[in-house]
Amino acid sequence: MLKGKHILLGITGSIAAYKAAVLVRHLVKEGAEVKVVMTEMAKQFISPLTMATLSKNPILVEFYNPENGDWNSHISLGMWSDLYIIAPASANTIAKMATGVADNLLLTTYLSARCPVMIAPAMDVDMYLHPATQNNIKIIEERGAVIVEPTSGELASGLDGKGRMEEPEIIVKAIKDFFLTSRLDKGSCGSWAGKKVLITAGPTVEKIDPVRFISNHSTGKMGYAIANEIASRGAYVTLVSGPVNQSINHKNVNVIDVTSAAEMYANTIDCYNRGCDVVILSAAVADFTPEVSHSEKIKRDKSDYTLKLIPTTDIAASLGEIKREGCFHLGFALETDNEESNAIAKITSKKLDAIVLNSLRDKGAGFGTDTNVITIISKKGDRERLPLMLKTEAAKKIAGFIERFFQC
Repeated sequence: MLKGKHILLGITGSIAAYKAAVLVRHLVKEGAEVKVVMTEMAKQFISPLTMATLSKNPILVEFYNPENGDWNSHISLGMWSDLYIIAPASANTIAKMATGVADNLLLTTYLSARCPVMIAPAMDVDMYLHPATQNNIKIIEERGAVIVEPTSGELASGLDGKGRMEEPEIIVKAIKDFFLTSRLDKGSCGSWAGKKVLITAGPTVEKIDPVRFISNHSTGKMGYAIANEIASRGAYVTLVSGPVNQSINHKNVNVIDVTSAAEMYANTIDCYNRGCDVVILSAAVADFTPEVSHSEKIKRDKSDYTLKLIPTTDIAASLGEIKREGCFHLGFALETDNEESNAIAKITSKKLDAIVLNSLRDKGAGFGTDTNVITIISKKGDRERLPLMLKTEAAKKIAGFIERFFQC
């Protein structure tokens, strides 16, 4: 499976660097071509000569060769690679990756890499569990990196806990699985490479006057997680987003910021008319908007005040009316009663191919949480009920569900 693949291995300063030698040996045995870039500190833990011998390629550490001035181009390295894996990835390097520090060849290659990135953290348990490290890992993951979780066990410090770099054999399996799910292989079944995906996310804000508005509690976390996951699988994603405190930094994602339901409708229809293969409607769009939006603040000079609301345009239903053959439409439903029957009814009324149902009754699900409880239902009646999980994991399940029912 890895025959002919170009894999760039980054090694940082960690006692787990000795495992990198075994990792390279396995990758080469699988038929991959491996190049290695090391930090200065990594050289203290494992010899460049060892890595050069195993990889059958010169080891890269400096930006240029001081002997003859040859430049080690970080841009060329990123373009050569099918996958850039940093293993072990120290807390220091992970922090620099998250904040954009570029003070060595390994980091400049990361910042300029056009290929997917995978990291295998390795550090002491307290460093790994520290909020700063956890936040840095989350940032890198949100930007598209695949994380190979460390394992628990005895650490070099003598402590016991999570922080051991995963074993080389497991990392190789993770790489194989990565290619198998076609995040890189453009021609294989399930690949999103070259596909155009339109996603809506977040709330809408309906203006009453310059200081007041109608909105909801949506944070956009689910929609952004889906956009990041599908972009990581090779698709080109247009994300039409309401006002959220979320960010995404993936080269395959173009974010269009909107505020109101009318703006979301106009931009979504425009993007749809330009062509797309999959539409995922995860935004919490307001059903009603004020009939009149006042240009001046409404004064409290009456004993009562009536705010008249009018319906907004139903984006999912509108897309259903102009639905193109071969385009997969996935909607979202957040219900508080008769959840499943209401969701199934929306599949028909809005001409959806599938719908994701989540309920406010489920603890840890819904707006503002990092977790969700969802049921994915296809128009043919296929169901996948999922337990409480991180929204990033739910995004993977949703992408996998679409792959099974739509030839990506």
